[in-house]
Amino acid sequence: MRSARHSAPVMQNRQSRVPLPVSKLERCLSRIHQELGFGCAATFVRFVTDTEMERLNKKFRNKAKATDVLSFPSERRSRPRALRTRAKQLRGSFLGDIAIAPAVARRNGKAFGRSAPEEICILMLHGVLHLLGYDHETDRGEMRRVEAMLRRRLGLR
Repeated sequence: MRSARHSAPVMQNRQSRVPLPVSKLERCLSRIHQELGFGCAATFVRFVTDTEMERLNKKFRNKAKATDVLSFPSERRSRPRALRTRAKQLRGSFLGDIAIAPAVARRNGKAFGRSAPEEICILMLHGVLHLLGYDHETDRGEMRRVEAMLRRRLGLR
């Protein structure tokens, strides 16, 4: 398990197709962590190729295509009753890993009228919510509502 002792978010870029403004993305992730009351190293974000994302998606979700973001919690978590309660419970903990495919994010961002960095910031927020136990595939819109509220607070459109 990783420790939450680092002063800056931990990121690793394992792709070269999409140029990434890493310092801007680190600031975005720091703002997400700060909004939720977590330390800077509560998550580890890895930027991967479409091929790697397709492999991960096939292995862990049995879906044979690249997706934009996958989350890997450090431990199994039930759906949270309330965002603030869950965040308080997990303060000081390492939440888990997030994999993002910047090429997929860039394509999706373009469709929504956002730049790749803007889309990646939204995906990091989305990934953190999954690490907290939210699941938009089963929760009747709860994750979508929480994400929309946090996007407003963070100035993410």
